[in-house]
Amino acid sequence: MRNKIQSIQWPLWTGVIALCFLTSSCKPDDSPFKAENESLRKQLAKQESVVSSLQDGNKVMQQQIDLLNQELRDAKKSAESAKAETRAAAENLALQVAQAKKLSADVQKTAAAQAAQNVHVEEKGTQTDDIPRPLSTVAKIAEEALSRHGYQVKVSIKTDQKAVYVTERKVSPPASLEVAGSRNQYVLSLHALPSNVTRLSVKADFEKLAQGGRILSVSAEEVAEIERSLIREINKALASPSKT
Repeated sequence: MRNKIQSIQWPLWTGVIALCFLTSSCKPDDSPFKAENESLRKQLAKQESVVSSLQDGNKVMQQQIDLLNQELRDAKKSAESAKAETRAAAENLALQVAQAKKLSADVQKTAAAQAAQNVHVEEKGTQTDDIPRPLSTVAKIAEEALSRHGYQVKVSIKTDQKAVYVTERKVSPPASLEVAGSRNQYVLSLHALPSNVTRLSVKADFEKLAQGGRILSVSAEEVAEIERSLIREINKALASPSKT
């Protein structure tokens, strides 16, 4: 009986062993796929790390760009503010300069008016002529006549209503006004009258010189003639077509 059971078990174990052998021999070998998957997994992890690093770098760079843009906006705003302040300061300075010029002109005008009021030219012994021209025109022509005959103006006071000229004393004047070997100084006074008429008064301090610098006596008529000669020169210039 025992031998019979053993004879039955033996083929059974043989079959189990054969089945196990067949099963183990038919199972596919997946080791190459595992290696490839592991390699891909490592590459993916590495790429993810690179992407993460790039993203972090981009964030830092974007922060720097935002900071630079803000600084640029602040600098532009400051520059515009400074430009506006500079423009305002320049306009204010120009206004102050204009006001200072006007004030200076007003002061000079006031001073000239006061000086003209205080300057009194003795009309006694002077030659006077009422010229039908505005004071400004007669004053200009008088200045030109004095310059043309070599007289330098030492004192000049002009206002809208009055003008006074005092010349330097001149030796050896042109023969058109004085004789050679004489010395003279002019004082001119101009007053504005109604209807654009100007009263011109001329006073001459005329002297004749002898050898050695000795001063000769001069008659009142000779002095008057010197004064009239300047008035004639001024009227002649006013009568010129270029002066009308």
